Amino acid sequence: MNAPTSFDQLVPDIHQRDTPAALIDALKARFGDQFSTALVVREQHGRDESSFQAPPPAAVVFAQSTQDVADAVKLAGQYDVPVIPFGIGSSLEGHLLAIQGGISIDLGRMNKVLMINPEDLTVTVQPGVTRKQVNEEIKSTGLFFPIDPGADATLGGMAATRASGTNAVRYGTMRENVLGLEVVTASGEVIRTGTRAKKSAAGYDLTRLFVGSEGTLGVITEVTLRIYPLPEAISAAVCSFPSIEAAVRTTIQVIQLGVPIARVELIDNNTVRMVNAHSKLGLREEPMLLMEFHGSPGGVKEQAETVQEIATDHGGKAFEWATTPEERTRLWAARHNAYFAAIQSKPGCRAISTDTCVPISRLADCLLDSVKEADASGLPYFLVGHVGDGNFHFGYLLDPNKPEEREIAEELNHKLVARALSLEGTCTGEHGVGLHKMGFLVTEAGVGAVDMMRTIKRALDPRNIMNPGKIFSL
Repeated sequence: MNAPTSFDQLVPDIHQRDTPAALIDALKARFGDQFSTALVVREQHGRDESSFQAPPPAAVVFAQSTQDVADAVKLAGQYDVPVIPFGIGSSLEGHLLAIQGGISIDLGRMNKVLMINPEDLTVTVQPGVTRKQVNEEIKSTGLFFPIDPGADATLGGMAATRASGTNAVRYGTMRENVLGLEVVTASGEVIRTGTRAKKSAAGYDLTRLFVGSEGTLGVITEVTLRIYPLPEAISAAVCSFPSIEAAVRTTIQVIQLGVPIARVELIDNNTVRMVNAHSKLGLREEPMLLMEFHGSPGGVKEQAETVQEIATDHGGKAFEWATTPEERTRLWAARHNAYFAAIQSKPGCRAISTDTCVPISRLADCLLDSVKEADASGLPYFLVGHVGDGNFHFGYLLDPNKPEEREIAEELNHKLVARALSLEGTCTGEHGVGLHKMGFLVTEAGVGAVDMMRTIKRALDPRNIMNPGKIFSL
């Protein structure tokens, strides 16, 4: 597996399809002021947080209903023009780039919480609802939605990319927390998958097929989610360590002992330094773990004491505990601000973000060797990780005007992914494949499995209009 180091190598299926003037006229007639071809609007919908650049979409439709989405898809389908769903633009792998041209369907105005069922622990939302919004609307019920990818992403986008985040070690990912969907298919048909029941053995699991499909099979227009009772007690802690290895070994032991920790996040000393400068914090500039415990007061106390004892055995020090929401927010600001703190540490830079995940027993093997390679490269980087489930992220900071820095970053990413796969891990734990990991998917899943994915794609989207050129090429 040779490391892809250029955009063309990473994305072999780049070509701009024409968008006929007749389609533009039809969309304008149907959507009126919900439609735009203004360059500034198109450019906004033609970039995400990845380091890739591509021409913007030909037009943007601002959908306000499922019928709007269905009509836009039907019109685009008549002209074989690509359709690209847009949530909030926080994706990291080029998911929403119009590499084959087409129109962007902005789902941000579909932002209503449709139904809250506290007795059944479910909530149904439109795709433009963000995770913070849903938690604000259901907090009076004593319930919350735990999936937290860091960014205030839309729930439709989170379902499409099978996102997870800091709470995944306790509550799972979007895969485990999506019960049902409403989807507009490539033909413009509206279908429903799943129910509000907690389980079903009825037919193929279409919900799981669309969760993680990255807009390549349909446009998600409604999501039914599991929600959870707010814990009776929550305690957070931060602990510094003499080395990354000590922090990782602590995490492995905590998980293998079965401590039901809700969050355990690794931040390396580079990231702590960047966060301190960005957020005016005074954290010790050493590798650290940020942890959170949920449960009864007695259970939280027992969990915290167990983890503190394990951390101390590995050289952990400077424990700082927080039980009030304000104190917890201050501690978690370090983690949530890490990406933006890193970007601002090198003005004008872009970040290539890695997303490997390995079995917890192989975490130290994968992470420590990758740190050595990153240090030796001379390229600035930051390191954060949801290490409780074996998932971690390097962010290699590069000058987009220096191709040699891109090559170094891609080589580091290649070595990291190869290492993770050799340890029976994955090239992407939560960001998705998008553009950046298309070649790695073939290595991970195998040619036969990817060919089966292509067969599904062709069956459900025979004209290849649903976010084409993502996950794999046809």
